Amino acid sequence: MPFVDDQHYLYPRDAASDFTPNDTQKVTLIVAGCYVIAIAILWHVPFLSWIIYPFKLLTVGFHEMSHAIAGMLTCATIHSIELDPDEGGETRMSGGIPWISLPAGYLGSSFIGACLIACGFDTNASKVACLVLAVFFLFTLWWAKKNWLSWLLILGMSGLIVMFWFIEGGVALRYFVLFIGVMSDLYVIWDVIGVFSFMSSFISSNECRVADDTIERKVNNSDASAFARICGCFPSQVWGVIWLIIAIIFFGAGVLIGIVAFKESAAQQKVDASHFLPVPGSSGAIPGAPIPTFLIITVTTLVWNLLA
Repeated sequence: MPFVDDQHYLYPRDAASDFTPNDTQKVTLIVAGCYVIAIAILWHVPFLSWIIYPFKLLTVGFHEMSHAIAGMLTCATIHSIELDPDEGGETRMSGGIPWISLPAGYLGSSFIGACLIACGFDTNASKVACLVLAVFFLFTLWWAKKNWLSWLLILGMSGLIVMFWFIEGGVALRYFVLFIGVMSDLYVIWDVIGVFSFMSSFISSNECRVADDTIERKVNNSDASAFARICGCFPSQVWGVIWLIIAIIFFGAGVLIGIVAFKESAAQQKVDASHFLPVPGSSGAIPGAPIPTFLIITVTTLVWNLLA
């Protein structure tokens, strides 16, 4: 009879248990569901929509930043990134590969949202996500040059991130990252639907009016229209539907990855967070300059150099 060493035997994982949320994850899912409902209400109620106005601009920033990153990776020259108070944006570049940089706006921002949703299931993952966002913010500031709205938005969001980092050992930061992720993916989904509805109304009425949001855009200026002119194989409406489906898939993937990857309980996350980039003054903090303070000094120095 062969001998089996149980201590070193690899047992198959139970997929059902991997995708079954624990108590902490159930709370996260409930919070994410509340975010969806709250954002949907605030989005369409006059005056109340101003509550989420900065986060709408942030998701527009993700959209434009995705264009710029795709352009940079395809050897384009990025001239500037501009955000508009009417929740619009524009990335000016030359060169590169347009059929990659054009769809990168919607697909990239929905991917960013999915990553943030997944990270929103774990405190330490949320901290890492914020460090990555800080790098993206610096690139955006560099490309934004003297666009005052971009500067105000990013500096304001950076302040919120630092503030939430200090609350309950980073627990508040986790829910903040989750909110940004949900907001980013919902914005992509609703904006694509809005553009699609706008194009339909434009064709039927031949008027350039707003369909879903407050962005006044001509039908010929949408990413889908520009992409359709380059590719030529499908009309812009079809590309809009394809991007919409991909955005929904990203949203669902972010939730599933968060459930599978981060199984720690809230108590265990609190213990782990106390030793990973801890809050200044906490028992887990090491002597010297704490990480958030160091980040503030670094960002302030870089901003000063950019303005010089």
